[in-house]
Amino acid sequence: MLNFARGRSQARSNRSMPIAVMEYPDPKRKSNIFGKLLMAAALTALCIIMLKHSPSFSTPTHFSRHEKGVTHVLVTGGAGYIGSHAALRLLKESFRVTVVDNLSRGNIGAIKVLQELFPEPGRLQFIYADLGDPDAVDKIFSENAFDAVIHFAAVAYVGESTTDPLKYYHNITSNTLMVPINPYGKAKKMAEDMILDFSKNSDMAIMILRYFNVIGSDPEGRLGEAPRPELREQGRISGACFDAARGIIPGIKVKGTDYKTHDGTCIRDYIDVTDLVDAHVKALQHAKAHNVGIYNVGTGKGRSVKEFIEACKKATGVDIKVEYLPRRPGDYAEVFSDPTKIRRELNWTARFTDLQESLGIAWRWQKAHRNGYSSL
Repeated sequence: MLNFARGRSQARSNRSMPIAVMEYPDPKRKSNIFGKLLMAAALTALCIIMLKHSPSFSTPTHFSRHEKGVTHVLVTGGAGYIGSHAALRLLKESFRVTVVDNLSRGNIGAIKVLQELFPEPGRLQFIYADLGDPDAVDKIFSENAFDAVIHFAAVAYVGESTTDPLKYYHNITSNTLMVPINPYGKAKKMAEDMILDFSKNSDMAIMILRYFNVIGSDPEGRLGEAPRPELREQGRISGACFDAARGIIPGIKVKGTDYKTHDGTCIRDYIDVTDLVDAHVKALQHAKAHNVGIYNVGTGKGRSVKEFIEACKKATGVDIKVEYLPRRPGDYAEVFSDPTKIRRELNWTARFTDLQESLGIAWRWQKAHRNGYSSL
């Protein structure tokens, strides 16, 4: 904030020139005073214009003040796959939303879709910033009145975490201030521990959601998953299946067929993004001050990689070629959730549990957006 002090100029006396016994004002002096006043007015106007265009001088907006009956949510990573779907749901529920994203993994196209859907003033704002920049974070919080934060900003590929572990420790753990077999899981667990330590001396309401393999897309076809091309090799299995179905890659690679499971491939819990977003809204509604809630968000049922690929073949109608390779470092044989606690305390249960149906919805978006959001 800038403090503006208005200077007071000392009044000048009209000096006069004596002529005989009469006094007349000096016309040159009068002209000089008028010119100086005009110059001062012009400079003042120029300063005001410059200050109004300065980032430090801003008129109060809907986002900079608390408003009764309106909950303002900061969504970090809101241009990404899950974050954009969460922002869409919040906007539909009449929340006020600020998205912060550095677009390293997110898509500005997703933000444009949301802006077109909710153009009214005070509904949605996008801030391009990196949460690793403390000055940027301080500025964001000083200029906005947030009621809640949903933190999605992270890098989230297990394979990449094993090849570039320091990126994951820094991005997830440092910037955030139970699958720890790989750097991705370990970094998430460290972030949880930091939050729990912080909560001991805070009156904040904190909810931690642990979720699993996310699939699907917006049922109305407005948003979808559009990973960057350079990350396809490290991306989600659903993205690989769709790329193979579209002929972008020759087929899908299954890494590991000798796990102790019924068909030798890994078993995972696949949760539809619509269900996941619903869990976040429920968590937001049930959050209580001086309390930390930790919940598993999943279907509670595991599906093998082979089962997933078969479902994807049926959803796309393409006989996807499969190549079997050795195990990938950092993978468990089985990972699926126990959602008992979130069902009991938040009254949340996964509803979109038909694997083929979720993949079919996502496939429709993929076909309609062959170049991702750049197709818009």
